[in-house]
Amino acid sequence: MIRTYFDTATWLRDKLPYLPKVGIILGTGLSDMADAYHPDCVIPYYEIPGFMHSTAPSHKGNLILCTIGNVPVLFMQGRFHYYEGYSMQDLIFPVRVMHLLGIDKLIVTNASGSLREDFAPGNIINIVDHINFMGTNPLIGINDDGLGERFPSMNDLYDQGMRAKIKEHASQLNITVHEGVYLAVSGPSLETRAECAFMAKIGADLVGMSTVPEVIAARHCGIKVLAFSIVTNYSNLFHDLAHSQEEIRHHASIAGERLRILIAKFIAEDGLK
Repeated sequence: MIRTYFDTATWLRDKLPYLPKVGIILGTGLSDMADAYHPDCVIPYYEIPGFMHSTAPSHKGNLILCTIGNVPVLFMQGRFHYYEGYSMQDLIFPVRVMHLLGIDKLIVTNASGSLREDFAPGNIINIVDHINFMGTNPLIGINDDGLGERFPSMNDLYDQGMRAKIKEHASQLNITVHEGVYLAVSGPSLETRAECAFMAKIGADLVGMSTVPEVIAARHCGIKVLAFSIVTNYSNLFHDLAHSQEEIRHHASIAGERLRILIAKFIAEDGLK
């Protein structure tokens, strides 16, 4: 049985018609972003050795290879979550495979709850930093020195150069993009009002259940990271209503097309730089 990311990368090299340079992980409600491009290869996760099954709502579970401009791009059409019962090693497995395929830029997307009243549902947030409240770290265990050092620095975690380019492109496209700090919890229960108040007090603008493990793993192996969160609901700091997956997916789909256009412009003009 194939069990290592080295073996999986070798397996994928035999399947893919060309190798990608940019990776994109699509979060809740954003899987349709990949459908806007003509795929040159589509591989369901269940066929890929070492990949888990994506069970979260709206996560389609496909690896899609295409080009945007002249840049080869590999989409993960859905991700794996800690709350699905997978280990941290399962969550970061695809990121390490991407590294071995030659990807040097990773764009991560997610859906999040807002801890700020001025970050309304439908807003696009460029993540500038994060707080890990998942209770664990994906790098715990024996370090693979071939991937990265034992104690990787988390400075410039979300690449400043790429974020500057996003500001330029967003201005040219007249797309409003805010900046914020993302806090990750394990889930799957949503946060209490007291928890949200605490998160906001320590500097978080958004809360969600993903992204941080993949970002840590990417930086560990030297991949530059750009991340976006689409605000899909206000946290219960601002109301007493129960959230629903329908609400979350609705707001993600509304903002998703704007985010797709912005990401496409960035990749076409800066993906190979």
